[in-house]
Amino acid sequence: MTLARRSFSRTLLATAVAISFGSSLSACKSAPPPFKTIDITDAEYGKGFSLSDPDGKTRTLADFKGRLVMVFFGFTQCPDVCPTALTRAIEVRRQLGKDADKLQVVFITVDPERDTAELLKGYTVAFDPSFLALRGDEAQTRATARDFKVFFSKVPTGSSYTMDHTALSYVFDTAGKLRLAVRHNQTADDIAHDLKILLDAA
Repeated sequence: MTLARRSFSRTLLATAVAISFGSSLSACKSAPPPFKTIDITDAEYGKGFSLSDPDGKTRTLADFKGRLVMVFFGFTQCPDVCPTALTRAIEVRRQLGKDADKLQVVFITVDPERDTAELLKGYTVAFDPSFLALRGDEAQTRATARDFKVFFSKVPTGSSYTMDHTALSYVFDTAGKLRLAVRHNQTADDIAHDLKILLDAA
């Protein structure tokens, strides 16, 4: 073999090794989790909450460290969106099986005028005794909703009113970091899939 051919062969070998090494490095890099809900890991909003539970105790996100927390804003007289979201959360817990208790579902009312502590407690317990309802005064409610980029407004209906509100649910991981936004039309299967990823990564 001539000197030129030996040099060319060494170049080909070096190139092959470099490509192989590069591929190995790429394989070692962890791919982003294949979430089915909306990944908002880098969100600068939704840092937490400080509201009262039905027993009058102030609850914050830090109370649930070590558990996943799914937050939904709604109101007890909601005819469809809120009951659907909470019913879906029941199915999510069922799909988590032995890890069901690692998920805390939090329902924050956007209608503190009518949603008393007693009413809220009865409402969430009717879905699942583990679900927690939270409320604040009007100023606290607006501040918390604003922090989560949640819209709500009172809509007159004859002599009464209903509430128009954002229908997203939010999920915090076990370290208390906001990770996911869940659309109203997403299934319990989608959510359980993503929560299992977060639990496996914890």
